[in-house]
Amino acid sequence: MSNDDPPASSAAAAAPPDDDGAAAGDWLFAAPPPKTKKRKTLAHESVYLDALPSASMYERSFMHRDTVTHVAFATTHDFFVTASIDGHLKFWKKRHRGVEFVKHFRAHASEILGLSVSADGGMCATIGSDNTCKIFDVVNFDMLLMLKLPYAPTACEFVFRRGDAVHALAIGDDAGTIRVYDALSSSAEPVKTLDKLHRSRITALRYNSARECVISAEEKGALEYWSSRPEDDYAALTSSNHAKIEFRYKLDTDLYALAKVKTAAYALEVSADGEKFSTTGPDRRVRVFRWKTGKLIKDIDESLEGAEDVQRSGIEKYVLEDIDFGRRLAIERELTKSLEKHAWPNAIFDESGNFLIYASHLGIKVVNLVTNQCPRIIGKVENTERFTRLALFQGVPQKDKRARGSGKDVKVAEKDPTIVACAFNKVRMYIFSSHEPEEGDDAATGRDVFNEKPRAEELLAASALPSAGAGVATSAVIHTTLGDIHVQFFPNECPRTCENFSTHARNGYYDGIVFHRVIKNFMVQTGDPLGDGTGGQSIWGGEFEDEIVRDLRHDRPFTVSMANAGPNTNGSQFFITTVATPWLDGKHTVFGRVTRGSDVVQAIENTKCDKHDKPLEDITMLSIKLNYN
Repeated sequence: MSNDDPPASSAAAAAPPDDDGAAAGDWLFAAPPPKTKKRKTLAHESVYLDALPSASMYERSFMHRDTVTHVAFATTHDFFVTASIDGHLKFWKKRHRGVEFVKHFRAHASEILGLSVSADGGMCATIGSDNTCKIFDVVNFDMLLMLKLPYAPTACEFVFRRGDAVHALAIGDDAGTIRVYDALSSSAEPVKTLDKLHRSRITALRYNSARECVISAEEKGALEYWSSRPEDDYAALTSSNHAKIEFRYKLDTDLYALAKVKTAAYALEVSADGEKFSTTGPDRRVRVFRWKTGKLIKDIDESLEGAEDVQRSGIEKYVLEDIDFGRRLAIERELTKSLEKHAWPNAIFDESGNFLIYASHLGIKVVNLVTNQCPRIIGKVENTERFTRLALFQGVPQKDKRARGSGKDVKVAEKDPTIVACAFNKVRMYIFSSHEPEEGDDAATGRDVFNEKPRAEELLAASALPSAGAGVATSAVIHTTLGDIHVQFFPNECPRTCENFSTHARNGYYDGIVFHRVIKNFMVQTGDPLGDGTGGQSIWGGEFEDEIVRDLRHDRPFTVSMANAGPNTNGSQFFITTVATPWLDGKHTVFGRVTRGSDVVQAIENTKCDKHDKPLEDITMLSIKLNYN
């Protein structure tokens, strides 16, 4: 209500009677407008976002010999560690631009189940299904200790701060017991055994160094706080014995929220200031709790049903093409089945604690916890990788810190925010930064670095592939209604793809097929006998495998490449790019280049299309002439 409006109590008294002599009290006055709820805002949001990776695609990827399942940063020393399902551990050094490989350990004879880096960044520990724990010195790249465990470990976490006398390492087991070891002691006996906190398998442990506390989770859904200080005897915490906690009884909190809905926390992360922690689990909900009260403050639905609702919403930022969405949904179902055995995706905080970062079917989401908005999705275009576990680096590498103020190179002191991500069933770890992948011919090696030799079974599979023979064309002329397109093939590098195209062309399969999908500044697509992008099969009566070749990339326009619906789903459809499309590298088989007739490709590109990218007037492949020399 404005200052000029009379108070409601005096308005009736001041009002004159109407012409009919009605009492003044019979006048009707409009109620004051309801107060609008102010939308929450985060001051300096753009500054916080500038300190996070912003590139739409991953800049680099590096290999393990098997599926990468864990990643963690030792931020203090600018190192990060990756672990793969075959028991191997790799140490990497963060540089101003990118990373550098440092050392490789065969840590376990079988699967690595847990990975932890200490709060001071000096130590790293792994546990494996071989019932051992290995402890490493991060700075000197050396193994310090091996513990043979008389139980099956399920989770591990360092629970000490810099300067603590005991370098405590907590290990949970499948019976619900947590044992605390001194990582610098030669004794294999625990300094403390916590067997009363939990009643079922320990699923996750996370240390809150800012509060000198630990949070642990069990399979039945319960969450517990306990002290990390030896002088407290690692006791369970409430407000009665810890000044920073504001609840006395767990019933006053939401720490039973997961148990109530019969789910559990399979991954825990704590913000740098110790004020919040996040959980992720089998119900595909990302929850954020306030530490001191134990209250749930955010509950984000990332279930399959939620994904379908978002797809139907029509909001451009979250909507995918139907084929792409269907394929991603299928991967999500496979992910759910497999993650019972492997590391669960986590939800990490940025250094300010204002943003939550986690992987979803759309890519890596950056969620503003103040405004409840998602201002950024990283890696959305990476439609063949389903990212899982993440680690974030937001500092300045130490070598670059020393260069600051020296006058040598001021630019090297700039931050290079980096997310390192694992992906479902991938042998690579992926690096996201604020830099897009290099383009052009100078990018000699491409963004996917082949730092490991192929496995024996991959070499055997490759040797079984046929080489280019007499029935495989080396070039072709595609006669279209707008002119001729001359294509040079790569039969030695992509024998099966070229054989598939040659046989289809020789049999007249492509004759009369239209260009069914045309996107300006991207590509023109054809090869579907149904003409709508849903048909076509290979000469072998189904789909066949990719033939991704390191030196054949989408680094220039007029590249001829196979269309697919995911890995190893090639049929008869192919496309010709009209610009460089490096984000397609590693996902589609490049099997040819246009040598003449690029003007015809551009004419097709510039044709008018409907809202489904289909040309309004049919453009057809009339026939294809093959050349074999």
